[in-house]
Amino acid sequence: MSTALAQTPPTALLLAPLGEGRVGGQHAAAPLPTDELRHRALRFLTAGSVDDGKSTLIGRLLYDSRAILADQLEALEKRAAGSAIDLSLLTDGLEAEREQGITIDVAYRYFATRQRKFIIADAPGHEQYTRNMVTAAAGSDAAVVLVDITKLDWRTRPVKLLAQTRRHSLLAQLLRVPSIVFAINKLDAVDAHAQAAFSAVREALETFATQAGIAVAGIVPVSALRGDNVTLRSPLWHWHRGPTLLELLHALPATDERHDGALLIPVQYVAKQGEQGTGHQPRTVWGRIAHGRVQAGDVVQVFPSGQRASVAEVRRAGAVVGVCEAGQSAGLVLDRQLDISRGDWIASAASQGGVPLAPLPTTQRFNATLAWLDTEPAQIGRKYWLRHGHRWVQARITAIDSRRDIHTLAATEAHELAVNEIGQVQIETQAALPVEAYADNRVGGAMIVVDPATNRTSGALLVA
Repeated sequence: MSTALAQTPPTALLLAPLGEGRVGGQHAAAPLPTDELRHRALRFLTAGSVDDGKSTLIGRLLYDSRAILADQLEALEKRAAGSAIDLSLLTDGLEAEREQGITIDVAYRYFATRQRKFIIADAPGHEQYTRNMVTAAAGSDAAVVLVDITKLDWRTRPVKLLAQTRRHSLLAQLLRVPSIVFAINKLDAVDAHAQAAFSAVREALETFATQAGIAVAGIVPVSALRGDNVTLRSPLWHWHRGPTLLELLHALPATDERHDGALLIPVQYVAKQGEQGTGHQPRTVWGRIAHGRVQAGDVVQVFPSGQRASVAEVRRAGAVVGVCEAGQSAGLVLDRQLDISRGDWIASAASQGGVPLAPLPTTQRFNATLAWLDTEPAQIGRKYWLRHGHRWVQARITAIDSRRDIHTLAATEAHELAVNEIGQVQIETQAALPVEAYADNRVGGAMIVVDPATNRTSGALLVA
């Protein structure tokens, strides 16, 4: 890799699971059976259009689960001056957010019930902050897309959904968020017709999801402001026989990466063992396993050098362990010194445990889905930075095959992609990369696009 390519642009949007294998400061557990996955901490985001009540919904979950500190509650009550407290202020932490009454940045909150722990990402609804929603969705196990009943003409069939509702749903699907839930909010505003309004919007959501190929985990009626059907059933909605939102969240599975097949690790950093001297001290290569498993004795290959070595030792949380698997952060001590640095990849060699494996495939040309997030349109032929794992490489868009109309879901002809548009593109990189289809692996198949002139995160690239 040339010196120019080795230069790293400023910190940008990361399309990688949150927490680097840790939840609440603790290392992720070993691979779990399906039943246990359902009880692991669930990372979910709230999405949807602006002012749909996302921050209020999260505030309601925190309030009802008693996850608010006494001083926070006292400050909210003082601010309310005798009126009902504004629960949205629990997540809108920036001064600009409080002044404008909107969400700008992604806010992360934690709460727990007796059955499960949760990590929530409150994503902004404004179109100009869509990139922040993509950040939150990239590492989530589920997405709760809110739909504001007061913004829809639910009396006219079919009900026309808001553009941002459709956009966020499509982005969650493209980013392979496993479970997508629709929460139809503010039904307290149409109490006399709540059942009819809910049924009409649910029908529109089901039609949209079918057309878009979205597998819906559930559609629930809620009133985040009043607390109806969020954590407790509403005494006013006897017509609703389904679960509350919290009951539905309790039942959703956590994401578990593929444990079988070849090993793949993006190298995050290399640390030497011991504090003194240089020479031939062992070095530990650290990274979070994208898929597969590794144990002492395995033969691995380094990309891009192609050099091979045997794993002498596997470390995790500072201790030597027998094996590490997908989703865990692992440190590998190799049996010989190799030139390895941040941005390299470690993969299984030709065989693992006597079982032949395909060599690590690399390519400079591939097709991908591009979600464009920059105000400057994506242009054919222009050079951009791509970040794949921890590696930066220059690339250009060689063709834009189509653009997806979020209203009709049809593929239309396009020569550029404007902000918040989604399209199918062809990419050519300056150096070969070990890419995988995003549908197979979220680490090997995801990239970010950075504008070299402005250093802005311009798009999210998902390998087809």
